[in-house]
Amino acid sequence: MPTVIDANAFRDMIDERRRGERSFALVDTRPAESYESWRIADSVHYFYKPFHEFDVDDFEAETGVGPGDAIVTTCAKGKASLDFAEELEAAGYDDVTVLADGMRGWSAVYDRTAVPLPDAGDEPLDVVQIQRRAKGCLGYLVVGGRSSGGDGERDDPDGSDRVAIADSDGSDRVAIADSDGSDRVAIADSDGSDRVAIADSDGSDRVAIAIDVSRHGDEWREAAAARDASIAAVLDTHVHADHLSGGRDLADELGVPYYLPAAAAERDVAYAFESLARNETLDVGGVDVKALATPGHTDDGASYLVGRSALLTGDTLFTDSVGRTELQFAAGGDGGDDDAGDDQKATAGAATGAERLYESLHGTLLAEPDRIVVCPGHFAVANDGTTGDVTPGEPVTTTVGAARRGLDVLDLDRGAFVERITATLPEKPPNYEAVIAANRGVESPPDEVAAIELELGPNRCAADAGAEPAADD
Repeated sequence: MPTVIDANAFRDMIDERRRGERSFALVDTRPAESYESWRIADSVHYFYKPFHEFDVDDFEAETGVGPGDAIVTTCAKGKASLDFAEELEAAGYDDVTVLADGMRGWSAVYDRTAVPLPDAGDEPLDVVQIQRRAKGCLGYLVVGGRSSGGDGERDDPDGSDRVAIADSDGSDRVAIADSDGSDRVAIADSDGSDRVAIADSDGSDRVAIAIDVSRHGDEWREAAAARDASIAAVLDTHVHADHLSGGRDLADELGVPYYLPAAAAERDVAYAFESLARNETLDVGGVDVKALATPGHTDDGASYLVGRSALLTGDTLFTDSVGRTELQFAAGGDGGDDDAGDDQKATAGAATGAERLYESLHGTLLAEPDRIVVCPGHFAVANDGTTGDVTPGEPVTTTVGAARRGLDVLDLDRGAFVERITATLPEKPPNYEAVIAANRGVESPPDEVAAIELELGPNRCAADAGAEPAADD
């Protein structure tokens, strides 16, 4: 009977192979079209359908894999690949492993890594990057406050353990803080003013906010628990088009506020959320998190400046590119011209967004100090599963200065920038219109299987910033 392993164990095998510590062949048995559109890096293809005759000589000739090789098999759901593994064992292969749940399982694999912050100084700050390996989605946990065993005591504003979300002084500053040891998470006006208290339920020493949470919110909860922190609020940088946000669900489970940028109100979001205005600031255990309006990828896009150390840029600025700019406008019912064709809507939307993106990049993000660490919302995963210069499990970051110097698209003037962004529109994320609708709250996948199928495949949120515009004849 073949060995069956879950996707996390397989991730560890992939990493060991990358380090030269083991060798195996990964055989993907899905139809060729599925394989070509999205696969695990360094896999080989051999289409197999259960109950069809298996020809071992044909398999060896097509793949170059022999009985002496260790093999891992995968498919869409883990069923066909299990049957195939049994065929291989019957044919004399004695080291065969099956990836449980196939590509569905692989889609839910994560890595968590601390973001190095050279300029954090004595700020009581940790930033954890939560990487969804197969899709390239990046979320974050921002943790403030010092643990009881740390270098110093927490600086609570009133000498208690209580931390609040509040406009306490008439400014844009909003405080997030720890609790009073109550048994439940509560949101209340504690003193008749605009001050809103958040009570944590588990007596944690530190406070955190979760940003760009996926459907798998336990990844953020586990990251917080590892740092003895309670999640006091959940934020998204924008209404996403490539994956289903789990932000609302996590906020509901924890009984904490869910924030979207204020401009999301103009996108007909169908659920209640707390609004973060331009330059509004959250105090997260003594660390300021400031909302910067950065429209372009979407109208509602925001970036979050964390203390004097990090800039969470969502889909506005990546380590190797900038955000694509047409998806919001090309999606039916979300700002496009319904009378125009899809290509016309995409091109017009891309130009509109590119104008705004240029201003967000040059007027806002690149105005920050060069040493600020840029933490993007995605890294690129190609259809063949490769990730370029990114090593999954290691931090995916750049700096403001490195982006300014290293991305040639940022050297262009406004007109040339818009022309470059609109010259070649990249392939759209799978099912992006339905994903946007779900994240706006106007539709919902009927079950978990539908949700998995809806967002399978890599993200495609970056512009083809290397594309040159067509020459005029």
